[in-house]
Amino acid sequence: MSTIQNTGPQLEALLRQRIAIIDGAMGTTIRTYGMKEADIRGTRFADSKKDLLNNGDLFSITQPGMICDIHRRFLEAGADIIETNTFSATSIGQSEFFVDDPREHGGRKDPAFYQKIIEDKFLNELAWEINETSARQCREWADRVANKDGKQRFVAGAIGPLTVSLSNSPDADDAGFRVVTFDQVKAAYLQQVRALIKGGSDLLLVETIFDSLNAKAALVAIEEVFAQDKVRLPISISAAVGRGGETMISAQTIEAFWNSVKHVKPLSIGLNCSLGPDLMRPFLAELSEKSTAAISCYPNAGLPNPLSPTGFDLKPEDMGRFLGEFAQSGLVNIAGGCCGNTPEHIAAIAKALERPSPARPARIRCGTPRPSAPRPLPPSAWRPQPFTQQVGQYIMIGERTNVAGSPKFAKLIKEGKYDEAVAIARQQVENGANVIDVCMDEGMIDGVAAMTRFLQLLGSEPEVAKVPFMVDSSKWEVIEAGLKCLQGKGIVNSISLKEGEAKFREHARKVLKYGAAVVVMAFDEQGQAATYAEKIRICERAYRLLVDTVGFPPEDIIFDPNILTVATGIEEHNNYAVDFIEATRWIKQNLPHAKVSGGVSNVSFSFRGNNPVREAMHSAFLFHAIKAGMDMGIVNAGMLEVYEEIEPELKELVEDALLNRRPDATERLVAFGEPFSAPGKCSSRRS
Repeated sequence: MSTIQNTGPQLEALLRQRIAIIDGAMGTTIRTYGMKEADIRGTRFADSKKDLLNNGDLFSITQPGMICDIHRRFLEAGADIIETNTFSATSIGQSEFFVDDPREHGGRKDPAFYQKIIEDKFLNELAWEINETSARQCREWADRVANKDGKQRFVAGAIGPLTVSLSNSPDADDAGFRVVTFDQVKAAYLQQVRALIKGGSDLLLVETIFDSLNAKAALVAIEEVFAQDKVRLPISISAAVGRGGETMISAQTIEAFWNSVKHVKPLSIGLNCSLGPDLMRPFLAELSEKSTAAISCYPNAGLPNPLSPTGFDLKPEDMGRFLGEFAQSGLVNIAGGCCGNTPEHIAAIAKALERPSPARPARIRCGTPRPSAPRPLPPSAWRPQPFTQQVGQYIMIGERTNVAGSPKFAKLIKEGKYDEAVAIARQQVENGANVIDVCMDEGMIDGVAAMTRFLQLLGSEPEVAKVPFMVDSSKWEVIEAGLKCLQGKGIVNSISLKEGEAKFREHARKVLKYGAAVVVMAFDEQGQAATYAEKIRICERAYRLLVDTVGFPPEDIIFDPNILTVATGIEEHNNYAVDFIEATRWIKQNLPHAKVSGGVSNVSFSFRGNNPVREAMHSAFLFHAIKAGMDMGIVNAGMLEVYEEIEPELKELVEDALLNRRPDATERLVAFGEPFSAPGKCSSRRS
């Protein structure tokens, strides 16, 4: 077994000194060797029923001499980093070449089909062999050439995108259908990651990302291997984008993509494949501006051209010119080529980048955040755009897709009327919700199945999927099921110290593994925080555990210091709203970058059935809480009065109760609101 050495510090040092060169296209270069079907089969796969020639990864086993020669040529052309020949080396990827397609016999590919693939002994052993063998071949030649010329070389374990999508349905009649599950994709990647590490990879490269949720499954697999096997390598991430700058299948924009993956603190993030370098440039510039990691770029050699010897338009000198300009503009730290780029192309790129280049190498941060003013919460929508909190902007969290808060929504879910349930989410967005809270906690509902189905449907609904989703549950298995459906950066609602520090840290690490932000309830082993002193004590304790122990990004922490009901007739409840507002002010002043949220409707529960008073209470409460620093809240976006339009006497009475300004505030507000509670005086908007 190869000794696992962490060469991350040496690689980071290289990137701080100059632009590193990554190799070119394995498939393009294989094509120049004139291989035929018999060459890839050899004797071992002579009896395979399906054509294998397009299974380029298999050449690492059947034609190792050719593959090693290609690695040598790229290294001698100037590559600092060479990739393993493992783009499709998973059980799922190899099944395309060794398993009959059920669609050809009237069936379909679905999770049951792929479960058999994941459990197939032949495919698992083959995938492992390809990955370990290819990594060993790269390791051997990287070390040979390094020993010869004295320049250290690095092996990138290549992890490709798969031929299945977790974000999209192939069934035009069922937008919630997925051919494969997150856990199945993760299982395939787990095996690939372990084999690449065993073979001697220096870093892991999740590349050519068409579907961001597939990439997230790969990143979760990597983090689980690191944790279980007590090993850690640098991670590089590279996406393939279309002409609009979105990932090609899941249509996620550059900024949303970065927000979705930056939690793994990648060594580099970049773009590859996709378009030619000229069409890629504006998106690379955007990524360079947004990212705190090194930037990689290895584009195709222009657009496809079947009449060209390489299958693509651009010649070596063209690629050298384009990548040289990228370097001089300070856009890249790692440069190379993808489809259509031979060793001659890489030599031209390496030569063009020999000149010292400005800006970007000196700016490399390798995942360290830039010092800045307040860091906004950066949840990202499914598609098509990023959602980033603007400083001073209040975020409305729609509450109508919560089975505990909406009898109508709960009824639809129980009856399996998911299309109508999706319409409720759409209405929330139309009414101004910036985030959609989804909760399926109800005794008669299978929370895992319902959360999965509903989120997959929402992901296919453009008008809803443009906002981030909040996965809301008291059951961890439901939360995790929801996170497995989100290609964007979601929000978990919630975790707390109720079960002690060990369970709190465990849940926080799991949330971080999926790259989500988290709501932290002001609740500990002693119970729910009601007073100002209890709220700030618990929130400070949780913050220190998250930031100092777990390594949670502080801008992704959202405290809910408990909005409790006022005007109940119980004297100790009178200061609850004031305690929340003052705790909010303290959190914003003392816990850097943390956010504050809460369930706004809680404050008015004592006036259930009296919508005019409740709406006025919600608006007045938000007016004062937002001034204190409250960032967001769970509220029916269609059930809010405009603060300035509240009837003056009602506003005064409501604020007397909320701000505890006089001892008889509750009695006065109850008396004033009595006529509105009478039958026929108001119609409830609650549904």
